[in-house]
Amino acid sequence: MSSQPARGTVVPVAVIAVCFALSVLLSQQIDATKPALPESYGDKDLQLNGSRLKGYVLGTESLVADWYYMRSLQYVGNKLLTKSGFINIEDLRDLNARLLYPYLDNATDLDPRFIAAYSYGSLVLPAIDQEKAIAITKKGIANNPNEWRLYQYLGYIYWHAKDYEKAAEYYERGSRVAGAPPFMRMMAGAMKTQGGSRDTARKIFAQMLADNGSDESVAATAKLKLMELDWLDQRDAINGVLAGTKATAGQCPADLRQVMPQLRGVKLPSGDFEINKTGQLVDPSGAPYLVDQQKCEVTLDPKRTAIPHSAGN
Repeated sequence: MSSQPARGTVVPVAVIAVCFALSVLLSQQIDATKPALPESYGDKDLQLNGSRLKGYVLGTESLVADWYYMRSLQYVGNKLLTKSGFINIEDLRDLNARLLYPYLDNATDLDPRFIAAYSYGSLVLPAIDQEKAIAITKKGIANNPNEWRLYQYLGYIYWHAKDYEKAAEYYERGSRVAGAPPFMRMMAGAMKTQGGSRDTARKIFAQMLADNGSDESVAATAKLKLMELDWLDQRDAINGVLAGTKATAGQCPADLRQVMPQLRGVKLPSGDFEINKTGQLVDPSGAPYLVDQQKCEVTLDPKRTAIPHSAGN
């Protein structure tokens, strides 16, 4: 007798799973056969609304939420792969990634405790749509008020927007959540006194990287941002030595190896300069630096560096 209810539950679940899979396959088939459209019309609106599915998929909400989340990752990845020319990770508006927020919104409607989805939106959306980034993170806090990392991410978004007062507010609120590290209270104070400093930025991204609870997208972003900061510190130090050498010798050094003795005495927040096997001074991603002879300034090698070119602006 007990097997009847179980069988009666399994069949509807199986039907829903099959229908959902067929809808995805049908969508893919339509995508493959539809005529080419201008880039600005390349994204179609989502055909399945997560909030309307909730309560009608017999306990498979988390599975469908995972699908929406994976689609959001693929969506942005495909946008980046098809983008030609330089990609400025600080400003991704030209990707026209208008469906990223709907994907994440649907995922978190179905699974309000989907922290990875909120985290991804907090890190990527600021470069696409600042207001949507704030919206998805505030939604995460409303649904998960005891997750201090979401307050950290919202503080980061406001810091990114140079709204240091709001950033301080959310770092402070997050610091009061049980289990929050002392870093949160420290950053609340830093936002009020030195929100725009490079040192504050280094602390933000170092904490993101050190946090064992961070997912891969958070860690990757933090590593890249720390490399950018290291490059900016190194740039300032190298340019100072180049300017002094030019003033003394009357010309700009053709090779940075000529100024290595002066650079060895320079102390940087990230440690010593790095030199590769051939004796070349390299940037934090391991690519050799170049010298702009006209300006007598150090530059990144755009063909070899992993650091965004805009980091030098």
